[in-house]
Parts: sequence; C-alpha cells; structure tokens
Amino acid sequence: MTRSARHRLPCTGPDVVGTDAAAHARQLAETFDAVLGSSPVRQAPRPVVSASWERSLAARVDPDRRTPPVVHAPDELRDIRSAHPLNAVMPLVRNSLVGIAEEAVHLVLVTDAAGHVLWREGAVELLGPADRVGLFPGTNWSEAAIGTNAMGTTLAVDAPVQIHSAEHLVRTYHSWTCVAAPVHDPDTGAVLGAVDVSGPLRTMHPSLAQLVATTARLAETELRVRMAEADQRFLLRNTPHLTHLRGVAGALVTPTGRVLATEPSRGWPERVDLDGVGEQVLLPDGREALVEPLAEGYLLRAAQRPSRAAGPARSSALSLRVTGNGAPSAVLDGRAVPLPLRAAEILTALALHPEGLTGEQLAYLLYGDDGNQTTVRVQVRRLRSLIGADVLRTRPYRLVGAVDSDFGSARRALRAGEVATALRACAGPLLPRSDATEIRQLREELTAGLRAAVLAARDVGLLHAFVLHPQGQDDLDAHDRLLALLPAGDPRAAGVALRAARLRAE
Repeated sequence: MTRSARHRLPCTGPDVVGTDAAAHARQLAETFDAVLGSSPVRQAPRPVVSASWERSLAARVDPDRRTPPVVHAPDELRDIRSAHPLNAVMPLVRNSLVGIAEEAVHLVLVTDAAGHVLWREGAVELLGPADRVGLFPGTNWSEAAIGTNAMGTTLAVDAPVQIHSAEHLVRTYHSWTCVAAPVHDPDTGAVLGAVDVSGPLRTMHPSLAQLVATTARLAETELRVRMAEADQRFLLRNTPHLTHLRGVAGALVTPTGRVLATEPSRGWPERVDLDGVGEQVLLPDGREALVEPLAEGYLLRAAQRPSRAAGPARSSALSLRVTGNGAPSAVLDGRAVPLPLRAAEILTALALHPEGLTGEQLAYLLYGDDGNQTTVRVQVRRLRSLIGADVLRTRPYRLVGAVDSDFGSARRALRAGEVATALRACAGPLLPRSDATEIRQLREELTAGLRAAVLAARDVGLLHAFVLHPQGQDDLDAHDRLLALLPAGDPRAAGVALRAARLRAE
C-alpha cells in the first residue's frame, strides 16, 4: 500500500460525538478489564487496538504504569528540534492545528520516528494536566515505552490512528483521547515522526481525525517542495562537474543516494546505495563508479580501467560560493576550501574572465588605478597554494577546468527569465565586505537585476520569497508591493506588514 493510499484511509477510531461518550467509554473500560483480567469479553477491541495491546504487553509495558520515560532533557531539545527534518514544517502544523486545538481545549504534539515528543502546543489550561501524565516534550511515547497510544501506534502501523479512552493500554490515559498520523520523508519514504492531537474525552470532535491526517499529508507535500528546490540548487551548482567528464559516464547523486542527473541518460539506477562506501561504489549492473564528494552530494564517475599509455590528466572542477553574509568558500573536486576575502575576490574576477587576465588587468579590476601588480602576484601565489597550480594558471592568470559559481548561476537564470531560480542560486549580496572595483560593480548589477525582475513579475509567491531573502528583506518598496497583491485574509500579510512598519520606522 502506498503512503498516499494509507493517508486516504479514515482514521481507525470510533465516532464518539453525537453518541453517549460516557457510555462508550464505559463499554471500552469493560472490554479493557475483561481482556486484561481474562474474563469473558462481550465486545472485542478493534483489531488495531488488539494488535497494539499484544505488542505492548510483549514489550512488558505495565498497564498500571503512570507516565512515559523522559529521554531528552529540556536543555537538549532546542538543538534536537533544529536538526530534525520536521522542524521545517512546524509553521504549517501550527497554522493547521494549533488554533483549532486551543479552541477545542486540546494539545498538538509532534514526535520523531522513535516516538519521542519534540514539540507541544495548544490549550494553556491543558498544560498542567498534560505535564502530570507525561505529555510534554522529551518523553518517549512509543508503544514499547508506554503502550497503546495514538502517537506510538501510528508509528507502529504506519497509518493514521485514533485511540480513545480505555483503548490506551495504560490506565492513566483512560480519560484522554487522541488522534495521530505519520509523516514520511518524500526522499526515502521513511517515517520521520507523527503529528498528534490529544485532549479530554468530552471535547474530541470527529473532524479532528481527518484534520490531523490532512495536516500530515500537507507536511509531506511541503517537504517534497523543499526537496525539489534543494534538488534544483544542487543541479544548478553542480551540473558543470557532470558535463566536464568529457564522455566518461557519470551521475550527480544526493546524500541519500537518489540519482538526479546522469551522462549518458540511460544505464543508471534511480538510486545508489552509498551506505558505508568509500572512494568506490558497486552499481546494480556490476559496474564500479568512483565516488567524489561535493558540497551537497556526490559525483559518481564510471571507473576506467588503467591504460598502458597514460592519457591526459583529468581536469579539476571548482565551485565558488561567494554570495551572502557567510564566509566565502570553494569546493575543489569535492574538497571544501575556505577562502580569505582577497582570494575570493581574485577567483571571482577570474571566473568572470575565463579568457584570462594579465597582472595589470587583474590589479586594475580589483583595486582600480591604485592597483599594484606586485601585490596581485603575491596574492595569486598564496591562492595557488590553496587550490593548486594546475587550477590557477599564469601568463595570463586564468582558471582551468570546470568552474561554476553561485553568482554565475544567478546571472544565467536572470538572463533566461528564470527569476525564482536566480533568487535561489544567490544567497545574498556578492562578497558584501569587498570594495574591489569589479566586485562592487557586479554586486550592484546582480542586486539591481534581481530586484527589478522580482518587482516586474508581480508574482505573490516570488515577492514573498524576495522579502524573506537577504537581497530583499530591507526593501520597503517590495514589502509594500507584496501587501498590495496579497489577497484579503492571507496569513502572510501580518508578518509582512510588521516588517514594513519596522522598515518605515528605521
């Protein structure tokens, strides 16, 4: 059964609204006592509950145990949350569920794949009772730890689940009801965690079951969109490594082994198992491929049998990352190379002039009329010690091999009218600390070009991405344009208006 099919299934739980909820809870309690006490059972538990009780009892969960174990201290949770894939979709979960949960006096809980609660939000009046029964971040709600419950059981069966009252194996939670649905990694299909809504028996509404399942689906969609954007950035920055193989079969592969681009197009699997591999990997058809790390994945290159006659040495591949407020860097044949500002300036200038530059030309482009060839010569010598003399040649100064850059990708995308792609390729201003003549001119050109293209597009999604981007976060005109285009009631409007007010005050 596919993940999408599982999500279309209704939550496997009773509809207790519109019936006598108290009577239903009494019936479940009678079934609970009969099954655990080996008495005759008038009405058997639902199959999903019965199977969960069996798993929980086999794990030696005590039905009289009061609370789940604490596995994460409060001071550990911040780092754990920020590193977890579901952190990226928490704004969506909040928008979808928290407001409803607060009104219905419920809690929203989100776990990792092991059932450890990482996030909890919802009705303030329920936090105290929840704390007393262990419904707080840092606790383990897997079936093996605390028995049948929506969070643990949804992870165990990999499907949406509702657990009501005495369907919980541990008596402590017989006054609670909860619904949960799993969230999957769109890349690997693995379960990332669970989204859950829990609350007192009397307040659970049947629509919450469908709402939780829908929220889990939306979270997966959001993760899929982010994955596609990351794939696009990866290809944008690293396709030159692939095209520069000059006839040798190769592939660009994500860290999880998903093959994104190949040369030639046929003969490669959809995935490559990279677990535990070193410098080589064996492909399903028996071929061997060399594994070369890149900043965002791997370049696989078909292994060539050594020839008696030595052929020409393989050219290097250099990627420059020089936009944004972070430290400039390069990736040379899969090896990260941090760059001092002067080295980044020289590499940027040479990337702009692949035909090469004389010492005099390079000195002028970097430092204007005050440029000194001797100074440039010393700096180039230092740079060659970082990246190698085979990559940075002299007479004239030039870069040899496949060279790509974030600013180059952004410029190409702008020329092609692919504004969103250009914005993703550019992490911010080009070398913002540089006063070099050539760099300053290119920085102004790129900033102005991006801004003009975004404003001309009148695309709400693109404008919103721009005002959150380092290139547009201080642009009051862009904020005002976005506010004028946003439809009434759009949840993004409040944040945009707040930032626009701050910019006006400044």
